[in-house]
Amino acid sequence: MADNSNDKSRERSVPSGRVSRFASFGRLASGVAGGMVAEGARRLAKGEGISARDLVLTPSNVQRMTDRLSHLRGAAMKMGQMISMDSGDFLPKQLADILATLRDQANFMPARQLDTVLKSEWGPDWRKQFKWFNPRPVAAASIGQVHKALTRDGQELAIKVQYPGIAESIDSDVDNVMTLLKVAGFAPPELEVDALLAEAKKQLHEEADYRREGAQMEMYREKLEDVPGFVVPTLHAELTRDRILAMSFEDGSSIEELENETNERRDETVAQLMRLVARELFEFGVMQTDPNFANFRYRRETGEIILLDFGACRDVDPDVSNGYRKMLIAGLNGNREEVLNATIEAGFMMPIVAEKYPDRVNRMIDIVINEMREDKPFDFGDRAFIPQLRDEGMAIAQDKETWAFPPVETLFVQRKVSGTALLGARLKAQVNIRRLTEEVLASTKPLPAKAA
Repeated sequence: MADNSNDKSRERSVPSGRVSRFASFGRLASGVAGGMVAEGARRLAKGEGISARDLVLTPSNVQRMTDRLSHLRGAAMKMGQMISMDSGDFLPKQLADILATLRDQANFMPARQLDTVLKSEWGPDWRKQFKWFNPRPVAAASIGQVHKALTRDGQELAIKVQYPGIAESIDSDVDNVMTLLKVAGFAPPELEVDALLAEAKKQLHEEADYRREGAQMEMYREKLEDVPGFVVPTLHAELTRDRILAMSFEDGSSIEELENETNERRDETVAQLMRLVARELFEFGVMQTDPNFANFRYRRETGEIILLDFGACRDVDPDVSNGYRKMLIAGLNGNREEVLNATIEAGFMMPIVAEKYPDRVNRMIDIVINEMREDKPFDFGDRAFIPQLRDEGMAIAQDKETWAFPPVETLFVQRKVSGTALLGARLKAQVNIRRLTEEVLASTKPLPAKAA
């Protein structure tokens, strides 16, 4: 969540009705179209060439899309954030910049709209439950904003309030964002995306259920209660509603502030987070799949990591967990053939890819094996191997016969893995991934297969 406590310019009412949200998308589309016409005329007058993508990604259109999606919030903004975290190394720079901005900013509700929401959930006398309630949010994100409050009995709470109309607009928002991506040329029409969109809608509906999130938060508290270094807020069940989540206020700084700490502290923190991801995948059988940096806070005095936002928790498919286990064991053993077989078996790669492009596939596998097998700290800040993987992958992707989505469940797990690695890169951390992986694999067993 973005810190909006002192930025009055971001105070904007949320369009809550279907008609108003549809109209907002319409204004965005017409504005982008107008910008394309103007840019096309300018280029033609100069005798320059024209491509649809260049016409879409003009500075004015980039600003227009960023502002509108930030205003809409909800699934529209969340989709932008999700795509940004998943594909940052592979998107055109202009689009990556738009989506990165959406990760870092969100408008928040004016006091009058906030009061309307709180009255609908807590009743007209809701203020009587508190000694004070700060109407200015301490953070705002895509689905809700967070306020600090003090109860009559002295409990300092964080109150997450969902924007009005967000839950009802999820399906149409997702469809509208995908339409915009197709118009801009970023979603190939030949690619079957129905299953992915259905899963995205399902997860966003789950994230909008704050009672469910509260239960997930409590589950994580139990799983981590004996693990030093992590803090999970305590649920305040009496004040929690479907669209209000009340929890203990846990003070901390932005996780990015670790950049100012010692190398040892940064390395230790990222190692803790990577170990948590591995335990989620191989032991817990459940994973918080949103690695947005704002979902982690840091306590400098103690070195503890505060975990926030459990709306994106989902069960880990045992087949996915065990598929990762096979790939990692094969990789640690340096067995390229077993890595390939496990990758295909898990659905990460279609057999036709290995059949048509064996040399490229082998080079990609060798890059990964060589990086993970070294018994020394892996430098997350050194991403020299990423362009190599991207170049090989992009060359294969030019062949439409190879296009296929991996199982949706693997996409959410990979999103968490990649996002945590991205945080490691941001902090320039170094962690012995080989030893960490061996440790977790040795202390866990394959998850029981799903019932037929």
